[in-house]
This record gives sequence, structure tokens and C-alpha cells, in this order.
Amino acid sequence: MEEKIISYSNLVSLTGDLIKTGCMVICEDKNGTGWKRIENPDEIKINHKEIPSNISYKEFVFPKTEPVFYFKSKKEDYDLIEKNAQPGKIVFLGAKPCDSRSVEIMSKVFNWDYKDEFFNEKAERTIVIGTACNYKDEFCFCTTVNIDPASEKGSDLFLIPLDENTYALKIVTGKGKEFIQPYLKYLSDGNPAKSQEALAKIKGPDKKFEPSKVREWIGNNFEHKLFDNIGSTCVGCGQCAFACPVCHCFDIVDEECSYECGRRMKNWDACQFGLFTLHSSGHNPRENQNKRYRQRIAHKFKYYTDKFDEILCTGCGRCSRGCPVQIDIAQVAGEINLVANQV
Repeated sequence: MEEKIISYSNLVSLTGDLIKTGCMVICEDKNGTGWKRIENPDEIKINHKEIPSNISYKEFVFPKTEPVFYFKSKKEDYDLIEKNAQPGKIVFLGAKPCDSRSVEIMSKVFNWDYKDEFFNEKAERTIVIGTACNYKDEFCFCTTVNIDPASEKGSDLFLIPLDENTYALKIVTGKGKEFIQPYLKYLSDGNPAKSQEALAKIKGPDKKFEPSKVREWIGNNFEHKLFDNIGSTCVGCGQCAFACPVCHCFDIVDEECSYECGRRMKNWDACQFGLFTLHSSGHNPRENQNKRYRQRIAHKFKYYTDKFDEILCTGCGRCSRGCPVQIDIAQVAGEINLVANQV
């Protein structure tokens, strides 16, 4: 794997070139709320020492709301107006491993029995410039779900902070190599020994549970009272799903734009909402929050793994940090792990 060195000032210059050539450069915003498109290279933020942003960058690949098509009524017919694809690269700059894995994980479901052109079109345009992570708190558990704070997986290019003003830059994928080729003037020869020394100092969070145990127990204990205890706390606000890098539920609705124009929209949804599984007959197979929270846990640690051999969680801890009633998903999975070990 090819490795180079880039200074912070050259990273700023490279970012300026990307913006000038029409790339959409996405960074964490300065206050840590979320990710945004930057218009000025001085806005870049490589957040390898601080808490992850409140929300992930998934909305730039899987938007909160997105038109599928527009339609315009005519006297006895209608015109269907397709949405135009957007040009240019989408560059995620400074993605920690718990974010850089997100597109790869979601791609499994968006290319399962149907290839979602809206997701794929954006995913194909993405370049992920990841960074090694030097942060952990009581909510982080990336190592539990097979992600490492020094992992390059999901990144096309990977930054390793060597000091406050210098990064090792690893070229991880062919896509990344092609992308960085015009900007080699900003890079110098790498020093693998120094980057390995920097990576060796990174200590990830302790493992909090065994996913395989949780998966097996859920499969055998669908009606267990443990879900009642957890579900009675959940208020069904959906914060966990919207902050999560890999939750991907959506709804499709038709809306009026005007008297003679309308649009079909794809909008984020969440399995924690009471309307999510409500049938038009009035029947709701998940009529209470206990069943809805069971679905959240089962989807992440059993169903998705059963289907795609992938855990639907990156261990970023955003759902737990932001939960208004302090539900900690790692703690919940840990309780399941304890019960499973007692059997």
C-alpha cells in the first residue's frame, strides 16, 4: 500500500483545488453538530481527537428528503420529469473509521434485490478521506463491532496524524489512487516506520459485548421480557436512527407542488415511530414501543447480519449520546450478552 506525507498547509491547498474544480468537499462543521459542504478551504476540520459530530454524513449519500421524480398535469395526460443526476465528486474529508464504513455497509441493502440508483449514483461519486481516531469515551464501542480506530476500511485515502501539522497519507484503493494523481505536488515520500509508531499509540475502546452471542440469543428469545423493560423507556423520537451512520429506513410519498404539479419524495423514516408499521386496516404488528425497540436491536445485530454478514452498527455511540432518555445501545446489547451467558 503506497504511503505519502502531506502537511496541513498542503492539505488546505489541495482542498482549495478540489473546491475550484467543482468537487463537493464535506467536512465536520466547527461546532461538531454535523457535516457540511465547505466553500472555503480554511473551513476544513480533521477531527481525530474530539468527540464525533452529533450526526453522521450519510445524508449526502442518502438524503433526508429527495425527489424521485416530478409530474405535471396536462389536459388529458401528464408529463413525467426525471430528476437530473448531479456531476462532480463528493469528498468526505476527515472521516473517522466509524463513519468511513457507513456507505459500504448501507450499500448491501441498497443493492440487494433492487439496485437503488439514487443511492448508487452518489456512492459512486464519493471519495472518502478517512483519518485514524484518537478519541474514545464511555459511548464508543467500535472495536466491539469489528471496526478499529486505525482501520482504513471504507476509506479511499487515509490520514494518520504524525504531529499537529503533518499527516501520513495512505492510498488505500484504486479509486483513491486515481483521485490523488493530479495532486501529487502536495505530497512527499512517506515514512512507514513513523506512521506505524503513531498507529501503535492509538488505544481503542474496550469491547462491551460479543455480537455473535447477542445475535444467537435474539434468534431464540423473540418474546423475552427484557425487551419490555427496555422498550418502556423509549419515547420513540427517532433520534437514534437519524443520528446513526447506517440506519437507512425511508418512506415514499406523493406531494403537491402546485395545482397542476406534483412530486414523488423519498424521506427518512425510523422503525421507532408508531406509524412505521401501521397498516391501512388499522392493525399495527408493532403496536407498542417494546416491540419497536426490539426491532431496532434485532435489525442491527441479527437480521442484517443474517442477510448480509454485516453488523448494522459502527459503534460510534451517537444514538446513546443523543438519546433524551439515556438509552445506551451498547449497554442494552451488553445486558443481552449477560443473559445469554447465563443460559
